Amino acid sequence: MPSADKAKWAQLRVGLMAIVALVILGYLIFLLSGSHGLFKGKSTIYTFMDDSAAISDGAPVTVNGIAVGRIVHVGLSGSRERRRIVKVDMEIENDFMPSIPIDSQAAITAQNLLGTKFINIKKGQSPIAVKNGAELKAKELTTIDDFVEQGNTTLSALQDIVTKAGGIVDQVEAGKGTIGKLLVDETLYNRVLAIADEAQKLTATLNSDKGTIGKLLHDERLYDDVRGSIQDVRGSITRINTMIDSLEQGQGTAGKFLKDPALYDDARKTIGDVRQMLADINAGKGTVGKLLKSEELHNQIQATIGRMDTMLDKINSGQGTIGQLMVNPALYESLDGTTRELQGLLKDFRSNPKKFLHIKIGLF
Repeated sequence: MPSADKAKWAQLRVGLMAIVALVILGYLIFLLSGSHGLFKGKSTIYTFMDDSAAISDGAPVTVNGIAVGRIVHVGLSGSRERRRIVKVDMEIENDFMPSIPIDSQAAITAQNLLGTKFINIKKGQSPIAVKNGAELKAKELTTIDDFVEQGNTTLSALQDIVTKAGGIVDQVEAGKGTIGKLLVDETLYNRVLAIADEAQKLTATLNSDKGTIGKLLHDERLYDDVRGSIQDVRGSITRINTMIDSLEQGQGTAGKFLKDPALYDDARKTIGDVRQMLADINAGKGTVGKLLKSEELHNQIQATIGRMDTMLDKINSGQGTIGQLMVNPALYESLDGTTRELQGLLKDFRSNPKKFLHIKIGLF
C-alpha cells in the first residue's frame, strides 16, 4: 500500500509540474507575441482597404511605431466599393485609445522588404479620440506589387527603346540616312577630307601675314592705327566727361541754365508770360486776339475781300477807266500817243525854252 500511495503522489507531482510548465510556456508565448498584459481591457476598431498585402491575423498594430495591439481578423468585407474590399479588425489596449485621434490613418507597412507586415496608425490632429467599434480611414500606400508592376512597365519601355535603337544602328550600318551615308559613302568622306584640307590651308593663311585677314592679325601698323583710334575715342569720352562735370558745376551758359536759380526763375517767368499771352489771344484780347476771335473784324475783312473781287471783275470786264485802259486798245493807243507828244514837247522845251516863254513889259 505505501508503494501505491507513493506512485500516485509521484504522478500528481508530475502532473502539477506539467501544468506549471504549460502555464509558464503559455505566459512566455504571450509575452513573445508582443502583448502587454493578460488582464488589461481592450477595444476593437477596424479599417477598410483595397488589398490586404498578405497581412495575417495576430500581426502587431502600432501607433507611430509604438505597439498598442494586434490584428484579430482580416477578411473580405463583401463590399464592391473602391478601397473597402478588405476589412481589418484591430484589438487595441484601452490605455492607448485616448492617444488615437479620430482622424488618424491606418496603413500596412513593414520594417523592410522581407520583414513581417503590420498595421501602423499615423496619428491625426483631431482632439477627439476613437471609441470602441470606430472606423479609421486607411492610407493608400505603394506596395511591393506596385513596385514590381512599375518595374515591368519601365522594363517594357526600355525594351522598346533598345529595339528602336537597334533598328537605327542597323540602318546606319546599311548606309541609310545621313549618318549612314556619312559613315559608309567614300565620296562624302573624301569631300569631308577636302573641306578639312581647305580649312587647314585657311588656318595657315591666317597664321601668316598674307591676305587681308592675315595682315589684320599680324600688321603692327594696323594695330597701332586701331590703338590710336581707341585712344581718340577715349579722349572724346574724357572730354565729354569734362563737359558733364562743367555742367554739374554750373560753368558756361548751359551750366548756369542748369544750376543758376535766377536764370531758372527768369525762364519760368518768361514761360508764364507766354502762357498768359496765349491765354489772352485765345480769349480774344488785344489786336492779335481780336484779329483771331472777332467775328465783326472777320466779316469786315470778308466784305472788303468781296468788294475787291467785284472791282477786279469790273476791271477784267472793261468797266471804268482802269478797265477801259486794260481792255480797250484805242484808249491805250490814245494814251500812248499823248505820252509821246508830251515827251516831244518837254524835249523841245529843254532845247529852246525861249520859244515857249514870252515876257511882255508894258508901261502905263
